[in-house]
Amino acid sequence: MSLTATAKAPPRAPGNGSDDGRAAFLRSTWRRLSPYAYIAPFFTLFAAFGLFPLLYTAFVSLYRVELQTSGDMEWRGIANYTALFTDEYFWTSLRNTFTIGVLSTVPQLAMALGLAHLLNYKLRGRTFIRTAILLPYATSVAAATLVFAQLFGRDFGLINYALGLVGFGPVDWQTGTVASQIAVSTIVVWRWTGYNALIYLAGMQSIPGELYEAAEMDGASRWRQFVHVTLPGLRPTIVFTVIVSTIGATQLFGEPLLFEGSVSGGISHQYQTLGLYMYEQGWGFFHLGRAAAIAWVMFVLIVVLVGANALLVRRRARKEAGR
Repeated sequence: MSLTATAKAPPRAPGNGSDDGRAAFLRSTWRRLSPYAYIAPFFTLFAAFGLFPLLYTAFVSLYRVELQTSGDMEWRGIANYTALFTDEYFWTSLRNTFTIGVLSTVPQLAMALGLAHLLNYKLRGRTFIRTAILLPYATSVAAATLVFAQLFGRDFGLINYALGLVGFGPVDWQTGTVASQIAVSTIVVWRWTGYNALIYLAGMQSIPGELYEAAEMDGASRWRQFVHVTLPGLRPTIVFTVIVSTIGATQLFGEPLLFEGSVSGGISHQYQTLGLYMYEQGWGFFHLGRAAAIAWVMFVLIVVLVGANALLVRRRARKEAGR
């Protein structure tokens, strides 16, 4: 006769069940809350340095606040905005912002698209070329603007010297309205073309190679491949760069400020942007309330431009989907 020994489970310590339940509850709670804990630092910093200044600026824009006596606030309501819209220099800066934005954004993105298309092919020294076209973006805006200010000098500038070699007279790049806006736009184009080219290049490399092979088998030239394969595949990337460039153009500040060193944007405000106008009102004339109103006008303008661009893209996508 064989005896089968059965192992007995050790006796459970008192309170063990409640401890296991509490641990399971804590684990399930952590699983639910851990994603929020990971993103909490970002939203904390955003609330402190993004949302709060935005809301406080809206609050200040409704008061008369002077820089010397910022503690004394006098309620004005929308008077800062009405005074803004009756100021001719506001409309001048708004027009200059739009003009410089177009002169800098359109050539910049077109050149970036062409550079990215060339770099997408197998070229010798592609890594060196990619690094070289990114150097202007890494250059300080102050250093770049000061160099270009010398290049666009009226009497001893290299640009006027080159124009003189082909029979043109000297151009006063800092006084003329169109000339000064072209000069400021050139600085923006030089700094940001390489950055956008690398973004386009990354987008091109994500397009499946089978599409190009199929187009080549159908007898499509490189230009047709670019138009019918590359551009449709780059549409989301192009929309992104247009939006970012629009925001940057609306907030343009460093280049026009350092081009001549004047917050008025030239003798007749010929290249004063909204950013310079806001700085002039707040730190030149000490009207912080009006400067806050300008900041909110710029914010609303950016929202409207980005929304209009997104609406146009969506309508075009619906039309193409309905074909």
